[in-house]
Amino acid sequence: MLLERVNQPSDIREFDIDELNVLAQEIRQFLIDNITTTGGHFGPNLGVVELTLALHYIFESPKDRIVWDVGHQAYVHKILTGRRDQFPTLRQFKGLAGFPKRGESPHDFFGTGHASTSLSAALGMAIARDLRGEDHHIVAVIGDGAMTGGMAFEALNHAGHLKKRFMVVLNDNEMSIAPNVGAVSQYLTNLRTDPHYGKMKSEVEGLLRKIPAIGERLAGVAERMKDSLKYFMVPGALFEELGFSYFGPISGHDIPALLSIFKQAKDLEEPVLIHVVTQKGKGYAKAEDAPDKLHSIGGIVTQPKKGTPSYTQVFADTLIAMAKDDPRIVAVTAAMPSGTGLNRFAEVFPDRCFDVGIAEQHATTMCAGLATSGMRPVFAVYSTFLQRAYDQVIHDVCIQNLPVIFAIDRAGLVGPDGETHQGVFDVAFLRTIPNITIMMPKDEGELRHMLYTAMHLPGPCAIRYPREDGVGVPLSTPLHILPIGQAQVVRPGSQVALLALGPMVAVAENAALMLDDRGMSAQVVNMRFAKPIDESLLFRLHEEGLPIVTVEEASSAGGLGGAVLEFYASQDILHRVHPIGLPDHFIEHGSRPELLHHVGLTAQRIANVASSLIVKKSSISDSVARARGL
Repeated sequence: MLLERVNQPSDIREFDIDELNVLAQEIRQFLIDNITTTGGHFGPNLGVVELTLALHYIFESPKDRIVWDVGHQAYVHKILTGRRDQFPTLRQFKGLAGFPKRGESPHDFFGTGHASTSLSAALGMAIARDLRGEDHHIVAVIGDGAMTGGMAFEALNHAGHLKKRFMVVLNDNEMSIAPNVGAVSQYLTNLRTDPHYGKMKSEVEGLLRKIPAIGERLAGVAERMKDSLKYFMVPGALFEELGFSYFGPISGHDIPALLSIFKQAKDLEEPVLIHVVTQKGKGYAKAEDAPDKLHSIGGIVTQPKKGTPSYTQVFADTLIAMAKDDPRIVAVTAAMPSGTGLNRFAEVFPDRCFDVGIAEQHATTMCAGLATSGMRPVFAVYSTFLQRAYDQVIHDVCIQNLPVIFAIDRAGLVGPDGETHQGVFDVAFLRTIPNITIMMPKDEGELRHMLYTAMHLPGPCAIRYPREDGVGVPLSTPLHILPIGQAQVVRPGSQVALLALGPMVAVAENAALMLDDRGMSAQVVNMRFAKPIDESLLFRLHEEGLPIVTVEEASSAGGLGGAVLEFYASQDILHRVHPIGLPDHFIEHGSRPELLHHVGLTAQRIANVASSLIVKKSSISDSVARARGL
């Protein structure tokens, strides 16, 4: 096999075109065999095999820098850069990461996971290269989906202004190009990549201008005709107006064409954008026919479903039911309709569901605008992606106290996608903002009531829920409003209080059972609200002298535990509180059970911490009693 001879990018330069085509098929089969076992991003990688081969054939990584946007499509890059043997560990704990990662290889120049970042990062590298007097190429590969993000256009605008030597490869796997438009575009591309074209254009303009009396007008007419033709015929007019030389569209599966265009374009001393059209899932019929469904797959290592609906499904079902009775309800997603469940809402209410593309900032402020006009917008967004709209959450929603609901999916540890996708910071970064209410349900039934409660609040609200199936509670209870900021005691106890948020309530209950076996009594509290917290509960626990353990699947810094400590400090109360949450470092990829064990969010650890608090309290009480006896 040719693939066995490839251990670094330079190895593929020994192959001729026929061998490169054979290698492409071998890589596709390797991807199919591995990803269907480990899980991972399937369709995007099958679509960029020839594109990646051509990039590494023409550019000399790691001297030249290839920056991938999002990273869904970087598996072929990893195969060609010496990581083929690690693929059986892909996205597994302590294994190969599912995205480019700077610490993993010298060929990974920028860590990714979120969309629309590659152009800004690559432009920064180009600026640094020129300031340092270095000479290498920088290529940013961005998909048509990521190009919908405003950040990408901010970078395009700046790059066109700076005129740095800098290449953008637009991987378009959605757009169909009609044959006649494609043929004309290919002709214009060949003309513009001809090294003699620029010289010829200047000479013709110079000759026209020398014609007495009418030369300037003829040159102007020719220029306007050229511009008119460009806007009529060339799909890349927008990019040219932003300062880029545009080439394309060309087939992303035609290796000779890719090699030719990259070889010619790399010699241009200006910003260049090459428009490449690929087919998502190419080479695997099921992925070609359903590119959205086979964008990513779980693999045979995925845990079997429990037969209960997921939190996402329950959210969607509840929102649909509520929207049938309330015409003010609208739903918004930022390019994640299936992942958030809003594709089902869109089927029922197509005029009340809006997919804004990869534009979380716009989505948030659009929701604010909807709310000012009497609507009740629900922005369903992954926790990790809400981070992108932090300013809009503060400035456009919370300052104006507008009734926008943030349905925060994938809250907590999400597993194989790793550091960039763990939804662990939302409690901390939202809790500092005035006016917002933050909730998290202990089960899917409580999620229904929280959504109903949020719809009746006069201001903004965030409901966070995990990427998990529900626990199997009945979903037939009529919807009702929860008392704001009021916790729920789910298990009485007399020696220690376990204050838990969301799915950690069940873990705390298991810890209480372990303490029972040790002859100790633990009270378990479902906090429900991270903001406002139940101050009357905290006063009661202090009066009863119960030490507290807080448990949350979120950052300890700024989380529920911090809120409890802040409350006691503000009341000048000394009370023993031990927060248990996620540590102050980024958490790598792995299965959720592995990660929970790794960070210590287990019933065993909670029981041990609670037990030590009980023992300490008892020891202190005995010491005080002995002192008084003296």
